Amino acid sequence: MKENPWARLLAYVSGLINHELLLKNEYLAAENRILRARLPAHLRLSDPERSTLAEIGKRLGRKALAQVACVAKPDTILAWYRKLIGQKFDGSKHRRYPGRPPIEPKLEALIVQMARENSGWGYDRIVGAPSNLGYTVSDQTVGDVTFCYTSSTV
Repeated sequence: MKENPWARLLAYVSGLINHELLLKNEYLAAENRILRARLPAHLRLSDPERSTLAEIGKRLGRKALAQVACVAKPDTILAWYRKLIGQKFDGSKHRRYPGRPPIEPKLEALIVQMARENSGWGYDRIVGAPSNLGYTVSDQTVGDVTFCYTSSTV
């Protein structure tokens, strides 16, 4: 069987590149060890720095991380990754909270204005006025809104 000369050339070039990457990694690891020896005992990292190290550390794996990691232990870096993923899929931003949603500030101001200008009107009559403008509000809400504003001004 005849061997393809291109395959041999490709293997040679990829071997050179792989060897060069290994040498670069070895150099960077040695440089990191030297620089780490000159730093203070406890190095404070920011959240973006932690997340960067966590993402790369996860891709590396625990074994390779144990050989390379100098800033923190591999378990700590992987814990940062778990926390990062937990925050990413938390869902609390989209979570609905119990109770009715608050009324619009514009509607609230309108209710307060009507209650002040028409002191003889009851809650039911004040409910009818905004409904003519397209708002839907209950008499209990009108009572709560007017109570808050009348009791805070006393």
